[in-house]
Amino acid sequence: MTGRLQDRIALVMGAGSSGPGWGNGKATAVTFARAGAKVVCVDVVAAAAEETAGIIEAEGGTAVARTCDVTDSAAVKAVVDDTVARWGRVDVLQNNVGIAKMGGPIELDEADWQRVMDVNLTSVFLTCKHVLPVMLAQGKGAIVNVSSVAAIRWVGYPYASYYASKGGLNQFTCGLALQYAAQGIRANVIMPGLMDTPLIRSQIAGQYADVESMIRERDALSPTGRMGDAWDVANAALFLASDEAKYVNGVCLPVDGGHHLKIG
Repeated sequence: MTGRLQDRIALVMGAGSSGPGWGNGKATAVTFARAGAKVVCVDVVAAAAEETAGIIEAEGGTAVARTCDVTDSAAVKAVVDDTVARWGRVDVLQNNVGIAKMGGPIELDEADWQRVMDVNLTSVFLTCKHVLPVMLAQGKGAIVNVSSVAAIRWVGYPYASYYASKGGLNQFTCGLALQYAAQGIRANVIMPGLMDTPLIRSQIAGQYADVESMIRERDALSPTGRMGDAWDVANAALFLASDEAKYVNGVCLPVDGGHHLKIG
């Protein structure tokens, strides 16, 4: 389907990919553009943002690339201000940025704990701080945050900061959903499960003998017998951002093949 976001302005934070292939943010930005949105592709790595914007433009869509550290309030505000100056509004805010650091409370360095909190949770507070006034002024908006099934389940890895930050993101989003519902703003969460994206090769592969072993083991853990991919997240995001989800608010949606239902 095309036109589901026709002429909407979508601000996609973390729109680049951390390596070759399709990450959640990259796939989501392209999916939004294919649905008719004008997309601001934001990433901390300029080349990654430019690659995504280039794909959109090569397909005949409209996109701009912006570089931003989402833990920097002034930098986030500058991106939002630039978007409003260029297109006059922000209809969709998609937060995809996230990192993981292995370790429980004993092993994890305090600075690493804080860094995960800043990137995974405080960044969303900052993007909402600067986008919400725009959405309130226009009387409408959709916020889609990417969390993880790790927000509600142990997923086999010892990363306490990741569990805590993603759990916080879920509840932060639920609070947004109710606080601003009467003003026409919806907020929802996507909780990806075991996904095959470039990020797992940089953040998780070290827990396995090799990449092939990691893929086999993660596929086997999924009820479907295979991991999901970035397009599964992107398609869920498109629904939540569109008017088809106009009465969907405060939902934490697992995109995990049913993995959240398993005991172990």
